Amino acid sequence: MKGCLALIFCVTVLMAGRVTAGKQTRDLILLHEDPYTMARGSELEGYCIDLLSQLSKKLGFRYKQHLVKDNRYGAMDTSGNWNGMIGEIIRGEADLAIAPLTLTAVREQFVDMTTPFMQTGISFILRKDWASEESSFSLLMAYKVLVKISPTEWAEPDTEQHSFTLLHSFWYITGSLTLQGAGPHPKAMSGRIVSAIWWLFTLLLLACYFANFNIMMRSSSKHTSIKSFEDLANQNVIDYGTVEAGATMMFFKNSNNPIYRRIYQHMERKKSFVSSMEEGVRRTQEGNFAFIGETAFLDLAVARSCKLIRSQEVTTVRGYSIAAPKGSPLVKNLTIAILQLSESGELTFLRDKWWASSCVDADESQASEALQAHDLGGLFLLLGLGLSVGLLLALLELLSRARNQAKDGKVGTSISSKNHVLHLQSALSL
Repeated sequence: MKGCLALIFCVTVLMAGRVTAGKQTRDLILLHEDPYTMARGSELEGYCIDLLSQLSKKLGFRYKQHLVKDNRYGAMDTSGNWNGMIGEIIRGEADLAIAPLTLTAVREQFVDMTTPFMQTGISFILRKDWASEESSFSLLMAYKVLVKISPTEWAEPDTEQHSFTLLHSFWYITGSLTLQGAGPHPKAMSGRIVSAIWWLFTLLLLACYFANFNIMMRSSSKHTSIKSFEDLANQNVIDYGTVEAGATMMFFKNSNNPIYRRIYQHMERKKSFVSSMEEGVRRTQEGNFAFIGETAFLDLAVARSCKLIRSQEVTTVRGYSIAAPKGSPLVKNLTIAILQLSESGELTFLRDKWWASSCVDADESQASEALQAHDLGGLFLLLGLGLSVGLLLALLELLSRARNQAKDGKVGTSISSKNHVLHLQSALSL
């Protein structure tokens, strides 16, 4: 009887200890990175925050959180010391590190890591160009107005019959656009000025088109030819790099693949490493740069920026895990909880929630960049000024013709009156 009571007492103590351990407040370390951990006022949100909330509910532990001091994941220097999140875990400054920490053999030697909560790989992103609809512009009505206003274009001013009709305007503009002579030609100074401006506009527009077409063809060939890491290593048109001292850099550094070795040697020679993934995306958006990173982050960058495209080649599939000190009893329970969340579809839901694309119908827009309306603003400004000058001259010509006709009418009336007076005087003298 006493033995049974002693056994019951021991079991009760052990269960109480487990409950107490489960309710213990854990010190968690996070890394500020979109969309895993982001600041919203005084609070934090993101994929890792939601994952942490789900894990704490399943395992029943409380936690307090803080951001890593140097904003690094963790790498070992030449003296054998670790920085970043891994360094704080090794030094006992935190119980768990929850971030997109890549599970590697080197890290596993110094800390315990759970089963991955997200699968990823290594790829690269490039900038892509977008096409837009070109605006059209017609000068037919401008020509029609000018030839109606300017009296020089009237074959018979008294009857207002026009020799330069709308059909002639259409034919003349078509001939100018195709760089072919076409008649009849405007006789008025206003029409000639507009014609000269139209010819200049046509020549400059064609020059801009062919220059843009040449750039488009070269840009298109560059982008379409870089589809794999081998293409990236074999070209020297654009630069490329990855995060310095990160797991991706270490992969290329330690790889025995000759292509990957060449890529690392290029990055080391050009010093094209970046300090963060955000800097890599920014340099890619600016152009002439390819950012090499893990597909989870690259997919997010493509979802947020419609100017970017990710290569279809993915190498060295790996996973993101939670890190804990060596021998931590939490690792086993966290692994089971992560597997349960994966089987229930909760991890997929969180991925879709925080990786939602902001690009609408992005896959349907694959054409190269065309001339935008604002790119031709100077040409249309020149065209507008020429039309304004031509219209002003046409109005002046019309006023001048009207004034001359009025003077001619007064002179004719005066001569007729004088002839009538002389005729009366002659009759009276008779």
